[in-house]
Amino acid sequence: MNSKTTRAGSPRRGLRGAVLGAAVVAALMTTTACQGDGEAAGSPPASASSSGAPSGSASAGGSTPETTAPTGDSGTGSGSPAATETGDSGETGGGNGTKYEDCTADGLTTAVELQDERGETPRHFLLTVTNTAKTPCVLNDAPQVRLKAGNDAPIVETLGEPDTEPVVVEGGGKAYAGLYVFGNDEGGEAQYDQSDRFTATLVAGEGTELRGTLIFDLPDGLDTVSVDDAARLNGWAGTEGLAMRPITQL
Repeated sequence: MNSKTTRAGSPRRGLRGAVLGAAVVAALMTTTACQGDGEAAGSPPASASSSGAPSGSASAGGSTPETTAPTGDSGTGSGSPAATETGDSGETGGGNGTKYEDCTADGLTTAVELQDERGETPRHFLLTVTNTAKTPCVLNDAPQVRLKAGNDAPIVETLGEPDTEPVVVEGGGKAYAGLYVFGNDEGGEAQYDQSDRFTATLVAGEGTELRGTLIFDLPDGLDTVSVDDAARLNGWAGTEGLAMRPITQL
């Protein structure tokens, strides 16, 4: 009897266990599916988390720099520089390289000053010209100085090359040239050439034209001075010192 009971009960227990196992598996599958749907629903889209705040606004990680418009028209100098006036903008036909016209003989007055002490042989002279106009004018290179009358008289040699920079003489202003006229020291009764005045012919900007001749009368107390081929000229300068310094060394 006992053996029959055992055999009869085994199929029922097996069936109930199978039913229970199937129910557990179904429950587990339902729970897993629900959790997956919940996670998918709760997670924000990837694009939302990476896009951040709208462009141009502050975000949690910092601020977006503002774009500044160019300031080239603000007058700060970042634009194109203005053209500057050049020295030759008013260049004349003489080509002196400035905006002023050449000085002319009739626009200048002259003066001569002896630079040697009284009792010494007159050798060193300061030639001065004054611009009588109200506007500046230009003296070029060195004047063509002669110690004797007439255009056939020899022109005094300059000390070195004449300064190529033009000398601008302001209205009412002055310019100077240094002149050495006599180098002979033999003395005695020797006869030397004499001069009672100096002349200076002005040179145009390109050095190819003449602009008139100035006459420099000797200073008071001198009727004539001895001259020879040792004579030298230091051309136009803006100060007495620049004009005479090389001449006083002769």
